[in-house]
Amino acid sequence: MQPSVLAKVQSAGILGVEAYGVCAEVDVTGGLPGYHLVGLGASEVKEGSVRVRSALSNCGYPMPPRKVIVNLAPADVHKDGAAFDLPIAIGLLAATGVVPPRALEETFFLGELSLDGQLRRVAGGLPVACLARKRGIRALILPRESAKEAALLGDVPVFAAQSLPEVAAHLKGETQLERVTKSDAAADGEVLPDLSEVRGLEHAKLALEIAAAGGHNLLFVGPPGCGKSMLARRLPSILPPLDEREALETSIVHSASGRFDRTELPAQRPFRAPNHDVSMAGMLGGGALPKPGEISLAHNGVLFLDELPEFKRPVLDSLREPLEDRAVTLVRLRTRIRFPASFSLIAAMNPCPCGFHGSGIRNCVCSFAAIQRYRGKISGPLLDRIDIQVHVPHVRFEELSQDRIGVSSSVVAARVLEARDRQRHRLAKTKLHCNAQLGAREVARFCQIDEKTTARFGQIADRRGLSARSVHRVLKLARSIADLAGREKLALGDVMMAVDLRVFDQEVR
Repeated sequence: MQPSVLAKVQSAGILGVEAYGVCAEVDVTGGLPGYHLVGLGASEVKEGSVRVRSALSNCGYPMPPRKVIVNLAPADVHKDGAAFDLPIAIGLLAATGVVPPRALEETFFLGELSLDGQLRRVAGGLPVACLARKRGIRALILPRESAKEAALLGDVPVFAAQSLPEVAAHLKGETQLERVTKSDAAADGEVLPDLSEVRGLEHAKLALEIAAAGGHNLLFVGPPGCGKSMLARRLPSILPPLDEREALETSIVHSASGRFDRTELPAQRPFRAPNHDVSMAGMLGGGALPKPGEISLAHNGVLFLDELPEFKRPVLDSLREPLEDRAVTLVRLRTRIRFPASFSLIAAMNPCPCGFHGSGIRNCVCSFAAIQRYRGKISGPLLDRIDIQVHVPHVRFEELSQDRIGVSSSVVAARVLEARDRQRHRLAKTKLHCNAQLGAREVARFCQIDEKTTARFGQIADRRGLSARSVHRVLKLARSIADLAGREKLALGDVMMAVDLRVFDQEVR
């Protein structure tokens, strides 16, 4: 048996949506035979000793009958998952002289081992590639499926391996692993439903266009079957495509969650529509191994909540801070995990439990108290954060049977893109991207109105008891309306239209 050395193998773990460096130190020394793993590893990491032992034996590299010590540094960071199987196995091969230790320098290893030595996919290939680029790592060795997503970064050489012997042969210089390269094309994705398929509902369509133009949150209120969900699902078709930065951010979130299955950066914005029984952890993220929730999976895209009052009140109220901060922070015993959550919220609800209050098509059977309880499931602070609140009326048969085709999504998307371009130029010296992100300082600077408009708006605000947040949201809406019209200065009509787009503010408080 060759003399052993202390082997150090570079790897990485995932915390939230970011990768952090982990060094697997492997020492094969004298003493009673045994396997000792230290470094604050979770059960998945500790169970890896069984996988590593069987994989080495079945690949012709039996574990030496000596004392094996594995340390995952830094020791004060909790480590989860099975991605450390490969670096530990490579460390054992280096410590026993099977592979040259010098071949491990400036290389990241990640991968789960099966009992026969095959490599299985692990989550977080893209965040790990970002960490490798930051640290100047010259190579990244991953299972084939994970290597495809890591290669999307394009700055770090990524090698795909299918088994432990392939990795060992590569390190010994006997063979060369396949290098995975980045595809320059963006994925087209599925064909989105078109806005022209919606008959009537011109006011609701206009609200949808304004929401898309400014990145605003939107709530549709109307009777069952009037087209609320149909409209909501067509919002992605009129939103601008993801730029390279947004596509990479979105892909990193999905990669960290283990749900990324593309070989190209996406072009379409994500659309998430969780069921109303979603838990707090499912919405915000969390779990034993913290994973992004629905609001983070909707990052740079749309979160659609159908039947809004049916969601649990605590889950809805938990959205208040992410809607303002565009991120969610989870506090754990040893660390704080921050998930990005810059999304447009679009929601739909009935006006009452039976759904027909004020519809004009069927008598409502709900009492006043029942209606108040139903609407009370949505807190005032959450409603305040929804920029646009519009009634969606029942569509008459005459409108449904018309042969006239409405405006297509491509036409509306072109207008939205022009409005977004105006915002991008206006906000070029800030870190903001759309009107919905404007803070108090930016509202005062970019949403100025003349004395006549100020006087008229002040009367409405006082009469309806609008909060300071509501006043700012009206002005941001007016800014988006003016951008769609190609006007730099806000007009009285822009502000009045913005006021009309907040129906719950029209109920005197």
